[in-house]
Amino acid sequence: MTKYFNVTVMERGKKRLELIKAENKIQAVKIAKNKFSSGMVTKAVETSAPLEESLSNFMAGMRKSFKAKIPIDDKISTIRQIAVMTDAGIPITDTLEDVADNTDNKKLKEIYSKMNSDINAGNSMSDAMKPYVDEFGQVALAMTQLGERTGNISESYLKLAKILESIRDNTRKFKKAIRTPMITMAAMAIAFTILIMVVVPKFKDIFDKFKTDLPIPTQILLKLEWALNNYGLLILAILIGIVVGIKYLYKNNMDFKYNMDKLMIHPRFYLINKAIFLSTMHKYNLVFGELVRSGIPVSEALDTAVGMVDNLAIKEQLLTVNANIGRGMNLAEAFALTGLYQNMLLQMIKAGEAGGQLDAMLEKVTDYYDMEFQDLIDNLSAYIEPVLLFFIAGLVLLMALGIFMPMWDLGKAVKE
Repeated sequence: MTKYFNVTVMERGKKRLELIKAENKIQAVKIAKNKFSSGMVTKAVETSAPLEESLSNFMAGMRKSFKAKIPIDDKISTIRQIAVMTDAGIPITDTLEDVADNTDNKKLKEIYSKMNSDINAGNSMSDAMKPYVDEFGQVALAMTQLGERTGNISESYLKLAKILESIRDNTRKFKKAIRTPMITMAAMAIAFTILIMVVVPKFKDIFDKFKTDLPIPTQILLKLEWALNNYGLLILAILIGIVVGIKYLYKNNMDFKYNMDKLMIHPRFYLINKAIFLSTMHKYNLVFGELVRSGIPVSEALDTAVGMVDNLAIKEQLLTVNANIGRGMNLAEAFALTGLYQNMLLQMIKAGEAGGQLDAMLEKVTDYYDMEFQDLIDNLSAYIEPVLLFFIAGLVLLMALGIFMPMWDLGKAVKE
């Protein structure tokens, strides 16, 4: 990570302060010595980035956060076109030119045109793809390298399309499953806000005439009504700012992203933690298994598969696998140390290693995670229903008690 240092330099009897951009203090001192060869560096102190650079980095981060991604369907479509055309014996340069001409996505058109130019200039297809790893993913680069190694781009790209389709289908199913509960909760929140701003003020004058202390639910409603009517737009702006800020930090601050990812898989996050864990493990084992089956060495396959993991907390644990294998452990032992695999799955992987059928066992492990994920998605509405009922009941109870409890107190006072 680049840092900034105020470096003090003595040159010709005069002291000067220079702002140096470097990875660490030692590098900053070296840069200053090279820059002022006739001077002497006396001190280097880390400092904050200049205001203009901080603003520039912030704006760049914001643009990156909200930059439109290439739709996965467009990527899959072009990858399948490349597979079909290369299988028909069409040269890769002609294939990429044709794909670039036929795709409607401007970004993909630009990428494939640039890749074609690089290949014509003498670069390999994998070298031409490296600058676009963020757009295509590590697995696309790995499958391209495999296709070059085996001389069969068509087969590699058909497998790549299959991997991306599986990831896409699971993502869509999860989004579809949570759409209805999210809409329901949003509708209830909007309805509750409208009731507070429209209904509560009509009872406010009556409540003001009470000489006794109002019940706590009524006090809550009156305070909410006052806040929404006086600072409603400010509250909305703050909420939007919080969402935008969280999204920005999640995209641009690795420490924040790590803590958020760790929080999201904590047992306290009902259903969310399980959904994230199962989808991540399914994607990891799917990519790893396909790469091993395609003949890529286990070490390379592990590096590529872990590059597909978005959750940094899970990724941190999976990164230890390759290191432990380098220390002499087998794959099952290395997976066991992560704490992410059940004993049943570890036994399957161990048996696959011993019997030379690792790819077949990894396929069964992937199927297990996929089955668990599908079961979660299929029964998501049943899992969420109690939470929704509790949420709705709480809002209705607060509104009912807040309005009617003072009325009951008034009725008792009249009888007395």
